[in-house]
Amino acid sequence: MTDNFARNQSLFFHALGHYFKEGFTYFELGDGDELYENRHFSDIRYAHSRVFWRLREFYRAGRFHMIYGNHDHERADPKVVAQTLFTYIDGRSGQKEPLFDGIQVHEGLVLKHSPTGGKIFLVHGNQGDTINDRFWKLGRFLVRTLWRPLQLHGLDDPTSPAKNFSKRDALERKIEDWIKEKNQPTIFGHTHRPSFAAEGEPPYFNDGSCIDLRCITGIEIDKGKIELIRWSVTTDEDGYLMVVKDSLAGPRKVASLFG
Repeated sequence: MTDNFARNQSLFFHALGHYFKEGFTYFELGDGDELYENRHFSDIRYAHSRVFWRLREFYRAGRFHMIYGNHDHERADPKVVAQTLFTYIDGRSGQKEPLFDGIQVHEGLVLKHSPTGGKIFLVHGNQGDTINDRFWKLGRFLVRTLWRPLQLHGLDDPTSPAKNFSKRDALERKIEDWIKEKNQPTIFGHTHRPSFAAEGEPPYFNDGSCIDLRCITGIEIDKGKIELIRWSVTTDEDGYLMVVKDSLAGPRKVASLFG
């Protein structure tokens, strides 16, 4: 199997280091680990051990929260979480070491804005996508046995909103309709398309993904403001590589979401 995250591993590790140093809390909005294509989480943890070392720092500081998506839906089962995430086998000592000991993986979380009492809903977003919600096991089977081999020959997976544009558009329209009906500011993932609600628009936000060919994106909430950001590698005037963070949209005041 190919590793779509490998090209961005160092970029992601650098971004995590910045956010840890600055005191941020990290919320993973589902599909953090590709458990459709990979049968064993231990293989992922081994391949990206530096990233999990950094995430463990967040967890030990009480600043890491995990939501499951369709590609890691098996984490809805606390037994699976305990078996795979609580500990890992250290490659040097051969002994079990704590990873995210005692962690709870959620279907969704709610952030409360203290000054206004307003709430922001965090969820992966596959709930609006039948095959990737109720029939996620079928979706996983199709990816492992059918679509993955065909993708290597250039055919997109029609079950994936991230790779099927018409499916993604339909799902995002459904999500925006739900947000307008409930008047509920929400941050989604799932579709891999970054989105940021401007003033007067339904408060739909999407953090994008960390497997883009050129960058990683995310939603940042800091000092009462929300912003869509991008981390990428570029060059300075002398041609030296450097990591930069820039704004794709925003910032806007969080309080404005509840007006």
